[in-house]
Amino acid sequence: MIKKEMIAMLLAGGQGSRLGVLTKSVAKPAVAFGGKYSIIDFPLSNCINSGVDTVGVLTQYQPLRLNSHIGIGMPWDLDRNYGGVAVLPPHETSAGSDWYSGTANAIYQNLEYMEAYNPDYVLILSGDHIYKMDYEVMLDYHKASNADLTIATMPVPWEEASRFGLVITDETGRIKEFEEKPAEPHSNLASMGIYIFNWKILKEALIKLKDEPNCDFGKHVIPYIREHEGRIFAYEFNEYWKDVGTLGSYWQANMELVDIIPEFNLYEEYWKIYTKCENIKPQYLGPDSEVSRSIISEGCEIYGKVENSVIGAGVVIKEGAVVKDSIIMADTEIGEGTVVEKAIIAEKSVIGKNCVLGAFEYAESKLDKKVYQFDLVTIAEKTVIPDNVTIGKNTAIKGVTCAEDYPDGLLESGGYIMKEVEA
Repeated sequence: MIKKEMIAMLLAGGQGSRLGVLTKSVAKPAVAFGGKYSIIDFPLSNCINSGVDTVGVLTQYQPLRLNSHIGIGMPWDLDRNYGGVAVLPPHETSAGSDWYSGTANAIYQNLEYMEAYNPDYVLILSGDHIYKMDYEVMLDYHKASNADLTIATMPVPWEEASRFGLVITDETGRIKEFEEKPAEPHSNLASMGIYIFNWKILKEALIKLKDEPNCDFGKHVIPYIREHEGRIFAYEFNEYWKDVGTLGSYWQANMELVDIIPEFNLYEEYWKIYTKCENIKPQYLGPDSEVSRSIISEGCEIYGKVENSVIGAGVVIKEGAVVKDSIIMADTEIGEGTVVEKAIIAEKSVIGKNCVLGAFEYAESKLDKKVYQFDLVTIAEKTVIPDNVTIGKNTAIKGVTCAEDYPDGLLESGGYIMKEVEA
């Protein structure tokens, strides 16, 4: 059996509840990004670009579309006879079956998979971040530091620091203190949720902590290694990295792609982002269409005006429609004369004629103030909106709606409509 120096374990089972209706029927890592990609494409592409050819993808919440997207790993050159990509959902053993109940518990339940490759190192990744990183460079740093565990870190604004696990290091980069989402931060050097463990150290910690409820890396595994005098180092990363865990950060990261000089470049030859590609017809721009500073994916038909937006594959924007500062996902239709501003519209939705999305002044959400706190119109997949309605800011709509759902043809800012989505 060929021994692998380093394998990756990619945590992709999260619901992503802060993305609201976008993740009601799909796991967060499978959410579309940048027109043609899914969020999980970024860590998978990083793996193969870094020479990591053995990746276990741990799925749980709404895994069907994610599993279908990954398949046998061909787009990422991970269709290998030995190694490659493996989808690892919770499974039944002789001791019973358990859902994954914490990041470290999910890894523990797949000890047998990791042991099959007897690696020297295990790379732990999250499936819901947008970035490019050479994990081989991080591994070189880990070896040079003679570390038991290396945590990828990056500086964050002080006002956001309490959202992250934070580290304090000495002059050599060794971590002296680790704080998991502290109310009063003493550092702004945040953990990115990317770890390289020595395999023997990780295995020992997971077995010792196997009975810990909701066993988590930040709350349990890292403190365990520190208590046993393990050598933990911080690998500081200063390039682009986005946690697209909120509607605001997800919208912002997409909008950054269409900047005149994008901070995050999808088109670099030396570090490609790979994805599963369908065989789709070319895009078509009608004679009266206008498109500026936007990403227009394959198969689109644009007859109206698109400005500063990200448009997914197979989208139809009809005559007289205007789409501005928005994300329109695949196979959606925008009706004639409709105006869409600062909206996120998920796949296979139909927006009627002469509608206005993003009207009025901002108002607090009546649905969930923690999730819906941005001046965005958020529309779930397979939603239908009738003709001639006006929808305010910070709203959420899901399902097949009709004129009767909009008193006086309006959905005021902060309002919502939730119906069952048709299969």
